[in-house]
Amino acid sequence: MQFDKWFNEQSTLVKAILLLLPVVGWICECLVRLSVMLRTKNIVHIVVFVLFLVVGWGWFLGLIDLIYLLLKGHLILAE
Repeated sequence: MQFDKWFNEQSTLVKAILLLLPVVGWICECLVRLSVMLRTKNIVHIVVFVLFLVVGWGWFLGLIDLIYLLLKGHLILAE
């Protein structure tokens, strides 16, 4: 699964638009985190994926990820 690499290759504007769309943003973040988790099998990425899966449907984590994306160009703990 290479969704994280595809997502990171997009321009910042496209990534921000994808994250701003209510359902699409949550699905994109889940796919990015799942892809990173499966690729690295790192315990931190596993914990972040499970945390985001359980609590990430709310707007708060999505907003934090959007701000971090605009500043750094990628999602928190997903590179």
